[in-house]
Amino acid sequence: MAKPIVAVVGRPNVGKSTLFNKIAGERISIVEDTPGVTRDRIYAEAEWLNYKFTLIDTGGLEPESDDVILKQMYAQAEIAMETADVILFVVDVKTGVTDTDMQVANILRKTKKPIVLAVNKVDDLRKYSMDVYEFYSLGLGDPWGVSAGQGLGLGDMLDEVVKHFPKDCLDNDDDDTIKIAIIGKPNVGKSSLINKILGEERVIVSDIAGTTRDAIDSHYEKDGQKYIFIDTAGMRRKSKIKENIEKYSIIRAVAAVQRADVCILMINAEEGITDQDTKIAGIAHENGKASIIVVNKWDLIEKDNKTMNKFIKNIENELKYMPYAPTLFISALTGQRIHKLFGMIKVVFENNSRRISTGLLNDVLIEAMAVNQPPAEKGRPLKIYYITQVSVKPPTFVLFVNDSELLHFSYKRYIENQLRQAFGFDGTPIHFIARNRKE
Repeated sequence: MAKPIVAVVGRPNVGKSTLFNKIAGERISIVEDTPGVTRDRIYAEAEWLNYKFTLIDTGGLEPESDDVILKQMYAQAEIAMETADVILFVVDVKTGVTDTDMQVANILRKTKKPIVLAVNKVDDLRKYSMDVYEFYSLGLGDPWGVSAGQGLGLGDMLDEVVKHFPKDCLDNDDDDTIKIAIIGKPNVGKSSLINKILGEERVIVSDIAGTTRDAIDSHYEKDGQKYIFIDTAGMRRKSKIKENIEKYSIIRAVAAVQRADVCILMINAEEGITDQDTKIAGIAHENGKASIIVVNKWDLIEKDNKTMNKFIKNIENELKYMPYAPTLFISALTGQRIHKLFGMIKVVFENNSRRISTGLLNDVLIEAMAVNQPPAEKGRPLKIYYITQVSVKPPTFVLFVNDSELLHFSYKRYIENQLRQAFGFDGTPIHFIARNRKE
């Protein structure tokens, strides 16, 4: 299931970014006293009571403003509201109910989305408790008095937020359908690939970058296996974005990656791998998804017997953090090699879900340590007592050690390579957790 999306909205300078940072647990948004500092939506992963969700920080809403930047922020927040499962409307107890708050409340009511009203800056409940009741006049239900700066009242407010999440959002394994997110820059051929697979013009295909503005689901069945292809709006660098609606595509893509079991990163063969490709691939990698790199428009490239190897070498150099991802060269236009994609999807999906018994894991670990002894620092050798797998999607292993600080990245990578050599794990990242254990 996709993680629920919570959009934090409200007029400028009510403390949305401070609240966002407090819930996300890290300082992501710029916090400044100047109204309108948060001009772009920023997203983060958050968790409350075992519910994981995506939090979106929006620019301040000023519906009647003629200011160009404020109009842009209003448009962005409007898109965030359309996408959100729950809207967290933030107001300021110290300024009381303003005309803008009333206008925003009217806009929010029309969305028909669940709304949680957070009355911020309630630093002293005895002083401000009566002022909180004033916000009942917005007609959005109970106001929740909070202080984002001091972290007061956030628990009760978040309890109310998660009440409105879809009932099935805790269920990640709804059926045996493999969900595949097609990700990449605009105009690399994502929609063309889906249309070729489906054999029908299901998704709009255009030379204009950013034609696909929403995530679109396409159902497909082959050899008894059900698939859902999720076509995402193409992502591009902020400097290249002109339309506010396109700016939001990154959020849709992140949501699509979270829903997916397998991510297909599409690269334009004519352009080669770019900095933006590496950032997009990083979203799939960081989310622990099985991944396949698909180089499209291969039919348009002049080739000799070294062309493919050169391209693969370039991918390996630019995507050093995901050497596990297999590469396929295709043409979505002609259908070249697309039939090979389904076999690869099944393999990487199964590897992402694979479990290895503790006994087999420790056999490999003991052999690996015999060939290449764990390092020592300042005379203190690293001791690894045993290894066990604790979860899948991605395969995650706990290493019990004498001191986790002695487990350097290089030795962890060595163990990962030994596991891959022994068990495969093509197409999936592997995660390690180091736990200290006394001898």
